[in-house]
Amino acid sequence: MRSLGYFIGAFTLALVLGIGSAWYMIERGSPLTTEKAGPWESWISEGNPNADPYTKAHLARSGRLPLTSTAARYFVAHTDDQGSSLTSSCEYSVVGMPLNARWWSLALYDGFGALIDNPSDRYSFNSEEAIRRSDGTFHVTISRNARPENWLPSGTEYGRGLTLMLRVYGPRDTDVLGIGQIPVERLPKIERVICE
Repeated sequence: MRSLGYFIGAFTLALVLGIGSAWYMIERGSPLTTEKAGPWESWISEGNPNADPYTKAHLARSGRLPLTSTAARYFVAHTDDQGSSLTSSCEYSVVGMPLNARWWSLALYDGFGALIDNPSDRYSFNSEEAIRRSDGTFHVTISRNARPENWLPSGTEYGRGLTLMLRVYGPRDTDVLGIGQIPVERLPKIERVICE
């Protein structure tokens, strides 16, 4: 009877560890599948037909159909630069530098990856429409209430989780495999300004 208890315990532990590690790899990845820079993370083989199973599962779960990393890079942030989760109860300042690419966009989603309903129908900014400063940098404010310059509304729901996605199309710097390279210092900074 005791050996049956050991067997059930070992089986349960293996099941929990197996499912838990698979969930972690699909949600967060590993150094072999993702690159992390501050709050930003990017799946290296995203959109590649020869991608590893975890990358394919991650994409299937997200519902996105990205281009390969040789044509575009996708960076996702769920936290600010200090590591606090992005939430609609706070206001954020996102400051970015010029990117060496053909085109880019910065979009805001809720924690489930859906666009956030708002009366201004504003969901993103891109390299053609974002107001830039004289030095080429851009500043986007994420908040529930309208702000000057570039404003992304975080909706009326208090405490909703947020996700920022930076899409960079046609990066001009590539590695030996042709994967677009975006220097870490060029990724936008996400600073929490105030919380309600």
